[in-house]
Amino acid sequence: MIAEGSQIDGNISFTDGLRIDGAIVGNLYAKTDKASILVISETATVIGEIHADHIIINGAVKGPVHARLMLELQPKARIHGDVHYAALEMHQGAIIAGQLHPLAGADAEAKPVLKLAANNA
Repeated sequence: MIAEGSQIDGNISFTDGLRIDGAIVGNLYAKTDKASILVISETATVIGEIHADHIIINGAVKGPVHARLMLELQPKARIHGDVHYAALEMHQGAIIAGQLHPLAGADAEAKPVLKLAANNA
């Protein structure tokens, strides 16, 4: 965990999980040999590139975001940069100022089909 009020200048490489409540000026890289989760809380700011399996953002990010599996944008998320994702969940209020890029191989056909209640009548 990187606590609120802390600032780290430089790149960070991590395994498993990392929670950021403070500020990072540098790139964040989750190692690819293990599953990873990155949480950027509403008090956090990241200026740099982000790479992880599962990313949950409720703070501010300036730079590209690369979620190898899942990107969850909570209501106070603010991203200024392109977003690359296999799956995306975006809550009302979240903002992306950049382009959305689904990852190659992220196949919508492989996911369960949602049915509307109106179609079940």
